[in-house]
Amino acid sequence: MDILIWIVVFIATFLGMEFMAWFTHKYVMHGFLWALHKDHHLKDHKSWWERNDLFFVFYAVVSMYFFMVAEFQFAVAIGAGIAGYGLAYFLVHDIFIHQRFKLFRKADHWYAKGIRRAHKIHHKHLGKEDSECFGMLIPPKRFLKNNK
Repeated sequence: MDILIWIVVFIATFLGMEFMAWFTHKYVMHGFLWALHKDHHLKDHKSWWERNDLFFVFYAVVSMYFFMVAEFQFAVAIGAGIAGYGLAYFLVHDIFIHQRFKLFRKADHWYAKGIRRAHKIHHKHLGKEDSECFGMLIPPKRFLKNNK
């Protein structure tokens, strides 16, 4: 029974991270820490590294905290859920959408197209205001409807 609880905690943490990503993106990245996120929208740099990548580092540190420091029963499951979401974020956002590595270029699945369209709409606005589609794995339904 313990393993089932660990799996549920992992899945709940992974899914909760989609909300955290949305919240952080909308109110922190497009809010008081816009200075770190701005280069992701404007591409005002010549480096492969973006200041925006510091958000990824922050969540990696939080995940490591749960693996290495937190001493309660499901800390490792929570750390694994955060790390799993971080891996999904990296694969979907950095590799699939922004093509930081030239992989998954010809994905022709309705869900993949929906995620890509929602993110394109998000990047349509170059400033910190008026953006939409702040999540990553769960795009608004209107972006999924016409992709099947």
